[in-house]
Amino acid sequence: MNVRGSLREQVAVYEFPWPAVILIPLAAVAIQAFLPVRVRFLPVLDLPMMVVIFFAVARRNPISGCVTGAIIGILQDTLAGPAHPIGIYGIADTVIGFAASSLGVKIDVENPGTRFLMTYVFFVAHQGIYFGVVSGLLRQRTEWSWAHVAISALANAIVGILVYGFLDRFKRS
Repeated sequence: MNVRGSLREQVAVYEFPWPAVILIPLAAVAIQAFLPVRVRFLPVLDLPMMVVIFFAVARRNPISGCVTGAIIGILQDTLAGPAHPIGIYGIADTVIGFAASSLGVKIDVENPGTRFLMTYVFFVAHQGIYFGVVSGLLRQRTEWSWAHVAISALANAIVGILVYGFLDRFKRS
Protein backbone atom coordinates (compact mmCIF):
# COMPACT_ATOMS: atom_id res chain seq x y z
CA MET A 1 0.00 0.00 0.00
CA ASN A 2 1.33 3.43 -0.82
CA VAL A 3 1.72 6.24 1.69
CA ARG A 4 -1.00 8.36 0.13
CA GLY A 5 -3.56 5.55 0.43
CA SER A 6 -2.76 4.99 4.10
CA LEU A 7 -3.03 8.71 4.87
CA ARG A 8 -6.41 8.91 3.12
CA GLU A 9 -7.73 6.10 5.31
CA GLN A 10 -6.69 7.93 8.51
CA VAL A 11 -8.68 11.06 7.62
CA ALA A 12 -12.26 10.95 8.84
CA VAL A 13 -14.77 11.16 6.01
CA TYR A 14 -18.30 12.00 7.06
CA GLU A 15 -21.67 11.23 5.57
CA PHE A 16 -24.97 12.98 6.15
CA PRO A 17 -28.60 11.86 6.25
CA TRP A 18 -30.41 12.64 2.98
CA PRO A 19 -32.87 15.08 4.57
CA ALA A 20 -29.90 17.11 5.86
CA VAL A 21 -28.19 17.04 2.46
CA ILE A 22 -31.32 18.49 0.86
CA LEU A 23 -32.75 20.75 3.57
CA ILE A 24 -29.55 22.45 4.81
CA PRO A 25 -28.59 23.92 1.40
CA LEU A 26 -32.21 24.86 0.70
CA ALA A 27 -32.45 26.64 4.05
CA ALA A 28 -29.15 28.46 3.48
CA VAL A 29 -30.19 29.65 0.03
CA ALA A 30 -33.65 30.67 1.25
CA ILE A 31 -32.20 32.62 4.16
CA GLN A 32 -29.72 34.26 1.79
CA ALA A 33 -32.45 35.17 -0.70
CA PHE A 34 -35.22 36.37 1.59
CA LEU A 35 -33.80 37.57 4.92
CA PRO A 36 -31.49 40.39 3.71
CA VAL A 37 -34.60 42.42 2.99
CA ARG A 38 -35.38 42.48 6.73
CA VAL A 39 -31.91 42.27 8.33
CA ARG A 40 -29.54 44.97 7.13
CA PHE A 41 -26.14 43.30 7.71
CA LEU A 42 -27.13 39.91 6.26
CA PRO A 43 -26.15 40.66 2.63
CA VAL A 44 -22.53 40.64 3.83
CA LEU A 45 -22.85 36.98 4.84
CA ASP A 46 -22.73 34.16 2.30
CA LEU A 47 -24.46 31.22 3.98
CA PRO A 48 -24.62 29.04 0.85
CA MET A 49 -20.83 29.32 0.46
CA MET A 50 -20.40 28.26 4.10
CA VAL A 51 -22.58 25.20 3.45
CA VAL A 52 -20.51 24.35 0.37
CA ILE A 53 -17.31 24.60 2.43
CA PHE A 54 -18.76 22.52 5.27
CA PHE A 55 -20.00 19.66 3.09
CA ALA A 56 -16.85 19.69 0.95
CA VAL A 57 -14.38 19.45 3.84
CA ALA A 58 -16.51 16.88 5.67
CA ARG A 59 -16.78 14.55 2.67
CA ARG A 60 -13.20 15.16 1.46
CA ASN A 61 -14.03 14.16 -2.10
CA PRO A 62 -13.24 16.71 -4.84
CA ILE A 63 -15.94 15.42 -7.20
CA SER A 64 -18.54 15.59 -4.45
CA GLY A 65 -17.30 19.08 -3.54
CA CYS A 66 -17.65 20.25 -7.14
CA VAL A 67 -21.16 18.82 -7.50
CA THR A 68 -22.28 20.24 -4.17
CA GLY A 69 -20.88 23.66 -5.06
CA ALA A 70 -22.45 23.61 -8.52
CA ILE A 71 -25.90 22.64 -7.27
CA ILE A 72 -25.94 25.12 -4.40
CA GLY A 73 -24.47 27.86 -6.62
CA ILE A 74 -27.03 27.37 -9.40
CA LEU A 75 -29.83 27.31 -6.81
CA GLN A 76 -28.46 30.56 -5.39
CA ASP A 77 -28.30 32.03 -8.91
CA THR A 78 -31.95 31.21 -9.57
CA LEU A 79 -33.07 33.14 -6.49
CA ALA A 80 -30.72 36.11 -6.98
CA GLY A 81 -33.14 37.98 -9.21
CA PRO A 82 -33.77 38.56 -12.90
CA ALA A 83 -30.82 40.96 -13.34
CA HIS A 84 -28.39 38.32 -12.08
CA PRO A 85 -27.16 35.90 -14.80
CA ILE A 86 -27.50 32.23 -13.90
CA GLY A 87 -24.17 30.48 -13.44
CA ILE A 88 -22.01 33.06 -11.67
CA TYR A 89 -22.47 31.63 -8.18
CA GLY A 90 -22.47 28.17 -9.73
CA ILE A 91 -18.96 28.71 -11.10
CA ALA A 92 -17.64 30.33 -7.91
CA ASP A 93 -19.15 27.72 -5.58
CA THR A 94 -17.92 24.85 -7.78
CA VAL A 95 -14.34 26.10 -7.53
CA ILE A 96 -14.67 26.65 -3.76
CA GLY A 97 -16.19 23.16 -3.32
CA PHE A 98 -13.29 21.58 -5.18
CA ALA A 99 -10.66 23.57 -3.28
CA ALA A 100 -12.27 22.96 0.12
CA SER A 101 -12.60 19.21 -0.40
CA SER A 102 -9.01 18.98 -1.65
CA LEU A 103 -7.79 20.97 1.35
CA GLY A 104 -9.91 18.90 3.75
CA VAL A 105 -7.73 15.87 3.07
CA LYS A 106 -4.53 17.70 3.99
CA ILE A 107 -5.35 19.68 7.17
CA ASP A 108 -7.37 19.37 10.36
CA VAL A 109 -10.63 21.04 9.45
CA GLU A 110 -12.30 20.40 12.81
CA ASN A 111 -10.23 23.05 14.58
CA PRO A 112 -12.07 26.42 15.02
CA GLY A 113 -8.92 28.36 14.10
CA THR A 114 -8.52 26.39 10.90
CA ARG A 115 -12.20 26.85 10.10
CA PHE A 116 -11.85 30.59 10.65
CA LEU A 117 -8.83 30.91 8.34
CA MET A 118 -10.32 28.58 5.76
CA THR A 119 -13.58 30.53 5.61
CA TYR A 120 -11.74 33.85 5.42
CA VAL A 121 -9.51 32.72 2.54
CA PHE A 122 -12.31 30.96 0.67
CA PHE A 123 -14.58 34.00 0.98
CA VAL A 124 -11.89 36.23 -0.54
CA ALA A 125 -11.32 33.65 -3.29
CA HIS A 126 -15.08 33.37 -3.88
CA GLN A 127 -15.36 37.14 -4.25
CA GLY A 128 -12.36 37.16 -6.60
CA ILE A 129 -13.88 34.43 -8.77
CA TYR A 130 -17.24 36.21 -8.78
CA PHE A 131 -15.57 39.50 -9.73
CA GLY A 132 -13.52 37.79 -12.44
CA VAL A 133 -16.54 36.12 -14.01
CA VAL A 134 -18.70 39.25 -13.91
CA SER A 135 -16.09 41.67 -15.17
CA GLY A 136 -13.99 39.36 -17.35
CA LEU A 137 -16.43 36.94 -18.93
CA LEU A 138 -19.66 38.94 -18.85
CA ARG A 139 -18.01 42.36 -19.37
CA GLN A 140 -20.29 43.92 -16.77
CA ARG A 141 -19.08 46.88 -14.78
CA THR A 142 -18.53 46.00 -11.14
CA GLU A 143 -16.56 47.52 -8.29
CA TRP A 144 -13.91 45.78 -6.17
CA SER A 145 -13.14 47.10 -2.70
CA TRP A 146 -10.43 45.36 -0.70
CA ALA A 147 -11.73 46.94 2.50
CA HIS A 148 -15.27 45.69 1.93
CA VAL A 149 -14.04 42.19 0.98
CA ALA A 150 -11.74 42.01 4.03
CA ILE A 151 -14.47 43.10 6.45
CA SER A 152 -17.03 40.79 4.83
CA ALA A 153 -14.55 37.90 4.97
CA LEU A 154 -14.00 38.56 8.67
CA ALA A 155 -17.76 38.57 9.33
CA ASN A 156 -18.19 35.35 7.33
CA ALA A 157 -15.31 33.67 9.15
CA ILE A 158 -16.77 34.51 12.57
CA VAL A 159 -20.30 33.44 11.64
CA GLY A 160 -18.86 30.40 9.85
CA ILE A 161 -17.45 29.01 13.08
CA LEU A 162 -20.94 29.15 14.59
CA VAL A 163 -22.59 27.69 11.48
CA TYR A 164 -20.06 24.83 11.28
CA GLY A 165 -20.60 24.07 14.97
CA PHE A 166 -24.32 23.78 14.33
CA LEU A 167 -23.86 21.69 11.17
CA ASP A 168 -21.48 19.29 12.97
CA ARG A 169 -24.57 17.80 14.62
CA PHE A 170 -25.60 16.23 11.31
CA LYS A 171 -22.34 14.35 10.67
CA ARG A 172 -22.19 10.56 10.60
CA SER A 173 -18.92 8.63 10.38
